[in-house]
Amino acid sequence: MIHARALTRVFTIKKETVEAVRGIDLDVEAGQLVAFLGPNGAGKSTTLRMLTTLLPPTSGTALVAGHDVARNPAGVRARIGYVGQRNSAGENFLVRDELVTQGRCYGLHAKEAAARADELLELLDLKPLAKRAPGNLSGGQRRRLDIALGLVHRPDLLFLDEPSTGLDPKSRAEIWAHILRLRETYGTTLFLTTHYLEEADSMAERVVIIDNGEIIADGTSEQLKNDLAGDHIMITTGTEEQARGAAEIGDGTATGTTVRLRVSNAAAALPDYLRILDGAGIKVATAETARPTLDDVFLALTGRSLADDDIPA
Repeated sequence: MIHARALTRVFTIKKETVEAVRGIDLDVEAGQLVAFLGPNGAGKSTTLRMLTTLLPPTSGTALVAGHDVARNPAGVRARIGYVGQRNSAGENFLVRDELVTQGRCYGLHAKEAAARADELLELLDLKPLAKRAPGNLSGGQRRRLDIALGLVHRPDLLFLDEPSTGLDPKSRAEIWAHILRLRETYGTTLFLTTHYLEEADSMAERVVIIDNGEIIADGTSEQLKNDLAGDHIMITTGTEEQARGAAEIGDGTATGTTVRLRVSNAAAALPDYLRILDGAGIKVATAETARPTLDDVFLALTGRSLADDDIPA
């Protein structure tokens, strides 16, 4: 079921089901920036399509921005914005005209639509491009226009499906700067999918991971990494025999002369581990620590890599 209580809770899902989505429970509070992660085919886009009324659920209930997606889809659409993976603007109309037309479609008067278009052009640094056709814009510029189109009617909640996919690093950084500015300017609740794990790790205040149509992890990035993946210690030894001994002592794994251990606090555990190895006569050639990634979280939960599975088609 997905429900949203006005501005306190923007949506909740309770056992929402349709084909690829087996049944998920999820609450999202107003003002949150939530990253929705999962491998290809996990149910990310299907869930977004249900939440945005593009696909009816086969069971369960969904309240989004205070309205039931099945009983009052028009009420949902009036309160949300949706930026899909494909570009929304036409190829031949001018950028500003696209925004004005979108505003008129949402019931704004001509002057209101024009004023809102100018406001969004300023907010998303599109003003110099106002008289250009979308077909002549770069990938990053078109993505900013897509976001502007999704914001014309001042939605409480904005869904972003892979907003930075296919962009170069500079354009990705610019898109994220604008996304974060939206929260600062409007307090918009943002719910997005991304296959760039570093984006979710550094930008989102909450990470939800879905696999095989079910949510398998939900929390802040740090919580998930600490609770489900842990820090890592990596050492190398002079011989494979010593590596096997070091792995047994630390309850880790040895591959050749390399030993890997999972610990709760690598910085604190490493000195003690090295002293124990020294006492056992095991010579350590190199030693280093590493913080886990969200891919480590997925690996710990499923035994496979999210980064490998989630390469866009």
